[in-house]
Amino acid sequence: MTPFANFLTRIANWKTLLFLGVIYVSFPAYWFKNAGATISQLAGKPVDPIDLTFGFNPARTLAMVAGYGPTARAFYARTELTIDLVYPVVYSFLLAVILTMLFRHWSNRQFVLLPFVVLLSDYLENAAIVTLLTGYPAQSMTVAVLCEVFKLIKWLSFGITVCLVVYGLVLRVSGRRDARPRNG
Repeated sequence: MTPFANFLTRIANWKTLLFLGVIYVSFPAYWFKNAGATISQLAGKPVDPIDLTFGFNPARTLAMVAGYGPTARAFYARTELTIDLVYPVVYSFLLAVILTMLFRHWSNRQFVLLPFVVLLSDYLENAAIVTLLTGYPAQSMTVAVLCEVFKLIKWLSFGITVCLVVYGLVLRVSGRRDARPRNG
């Protein structure tokens, strides 16, 4: 077990879960809701953030950057460099604590660190988005492709993390709380 996984084991309890859960809820309920409304207002039309798009489409990402307009691009970049620096830390710790609590009795549970792959790929995606937003009108297809790659890794690792949470919950509900993978 890594020192960081051991740290997660020490902090994984109901108080930490509740604390992180409350902070997590504030992001979609307040911070991102208001930021999204402001970006749309500054763009003069309803727009979506690049962060929440699915699929691999660098041309769409470049078109979105162009469509925001200068003030919306500047505000979106500031949002990425403030709110969206804190949010990945919060959701990664929340998911890691949930996984640790669900699989606490497993001897080999390095997968509880998977939410930090989501965090890293989210940060790399955000860096690419900020580069595109602040570099406009110059548009780099290379940066747009990297943004899409990081976004794809983020969504895939997030999806796997959610599947692990669901699996752990199914084990709990089925009464197999201490179920461990069998050796060979």
